[in-house]
Amino acid sequence: MNTFESRYAQSPKEVKQMDTAALRENFLIESIFGANQVNLTLSHFDRYIVGGAMPVHQKLDLPNPDDLKASYFLERRELGMINVGGKAIVTADGVQFELGYKEALYIGKGTKVVSFESADAAEPGKLYLNSAPAHHTYPTKKVSKAEAEIVELGTPETANHRIINKLLVNSVLPTCQLQMGMTELKSGSVWNTMPAHTHDRRMEAYFYFEVPQGQSVCHFMGQPQETRHIWMQNDQAVISPNWSIHSGAGTSNYTFIWGMAGENLDYGDMDHCAITELK
Repeated sequence: MNTFESRYAQSPKEVKQMDTAALRENFLIESIFGANQVNLTLSHFDRYIVGGAMPVHQKLDLPNPDDLKASYFLERRELGMINVGGKAIVTADGVQFELGYKEALYIGKGTKVVSFESADAAEPGKLYLNSAPAHHTYPTKKVSKAEAEIVELGTPETANHRIINKLLVNSVLPTCQLQMGMTELKSGSVWNTMPAHTHDRRMEAYFYFEVPQGQSVCHFMGQPQETRHIWMQNDQAVISPNWSIHSGAGTSNYTFIWGMAGENLDYGDMDHCAITELK
C-alpha cells in the first residue's frame, strides 16, 4: 500500500525546544522504500516532496494524493529521481527510460502518467524521488553519471575528500526550481558539506545510502550557533529547512543524494559558516 504524509514547517524558535524524539518526528524520514510501494512525504518547506518507489514483482504508478488537489501528480509539479537499486524502467506518458545504478531522470510538469518497474525482481530498482512545484514545462531527460557536472572537494587530511555529481542542475539541464545531485565520499573520509552553510533562498533534503551494515551517519542541522543532530541509518532521508545547516559525519564513508528547491537555481548561493564558529 502506498503512503503519503504531510509535515508542517517549523521555525528556529520551535526547533530549539525539541528533544530527540521531536526532531526525528519532524525532520527524519525513516521509511523511503517498501516493496511494491510508492512512499511520499510532503514538507511545507517550499512544498517539497521526498519519496521512494520500489517496484519488485509489479509495475507501480506514481500516485496522485488527494492533498495535492491536482488532476494528476505532475499537473503543477516537476519530478526528479535517482536510482539506487537494480536496473529500473520508468515510463513517462508512454516513453520508456532505463535507469541503471546512480542514474537520474527529470520529468517535466504536465506529464500525466508515470510508472515504475524493475528489469529483474531479484534485484529491484529503488527510485529515490524528489518533487517541487513548477511553473513551466521543461523536457523530460535522463542524465547518467557520465553526463553530470563533477566537482572534487576536500582532502583526506580533513576527512572530507568527496566527489560531487551534479545530475539534475541548471548547468546540465533546465528545471523550474528542483535540483538534485549525489556526493560520494572517498574511503577514509566521513564529513559531508563541511564547512557548513545555510541558504535562506532554498530548502534541502538529504538521502543517505551506501552506509555499510553496522555503521551510521550523524546528520547536523539547526542554526549555526544552535545546532542539533539526528542519527541516520542506510536508505533514510532528512528534511533541512532553509534556515538550517545540513551536514553530516559517518562512522564510515557513504554516499548521499542532495535535493533542493526554492527561489533561485544558483548552486553557489550559500551563506558559509566558519567551522570554529559552530556551536
